[in-house]
Amino acid sequence: MKILVCISNVPDTTSKINFTEGDTKFDTNGVQFVINPNDEFGLTRAMWFKEKQGAAVHVVTVGGAQTEPTIRKALAIGADEAIRVNAEPTDGFFVAKQLAEVVKNGGYDLVIAGRESIDYNGGMVPGMLATLLDMNFVNTCIGLEIDGNNATAMREIDGGKEKISTTLPLVIGGQKGLVQESDLRIPNMRGIMMARQKALNVVEPVDAPQPTQDQKFEKPAPKGAVKLVDADNVGELVNLLHNEAKVI
Repeated sequence: MKILVCISNVPDTTSKINFTEGDTKFDTNGVQFVINPNDEFGLTRAMWFKEKQGAAVHVVTVGGAQTEPTIRKALAIGADEAIRVNAEPTDGFFVAKQLAEVVKNGGYDLVIAGRESIDYNGGMVPGMLATLLDMNFVNTCIGLEIDGNNATAMREIDGGKEKISTTLPLVIGGQKGLVQESDLRIPNMRGIMMARQKALNVVEPVDAPQPTQDQKFEKPAPKGAVKLVDADNVGELVNLLHNEAKVI
């Protein structure tokens, strides 16, 4: 079985977010980038298939040379080979087209993507990718077992879980629950050294439209000052909740 894990290069959640050029560009100065958490759950599950079933695991990202430390981390965790599509991921459909080309050329049986990336939260790429490839698709996937060409997936639904049977080739949109957080792996020194010897292939993008463009970013308004109300003054509390907070 050949598995392709799609990796997004995203800012660490502890990073301070700022914008430049009139709030039209993300300011990367001082920002630490990491593997998108939803993708990391998928990568960890792929490593399980490698160790238990002998699967070959490749990773792919769409991005410039600045994303290579992140993709190298995936190699250090245990992926066999990496592919970087040399283009900026500015539009979900554009990214899906690039990934689809990689899948077609690589002959992959299983494509594991994160449900969404934590930077833009678009949540569109896995579904678009499955459509472009005419593959089966399971989104919000929190469990996956493979037996030959048959797959059993568990997905999160509103208020519960749904168990689905399907077949390979398959695209999943994974998330927390696909593996436990305690199962996530930190590269050790041996893995880091071995990653330097593994292939990281850079391919040029295929022509594809970019139907959407970012116009402007806006950070949430800063939190207002806290107002303390005496426990005996219920009337004042109700007034503040109704007229200022507007929650009642």
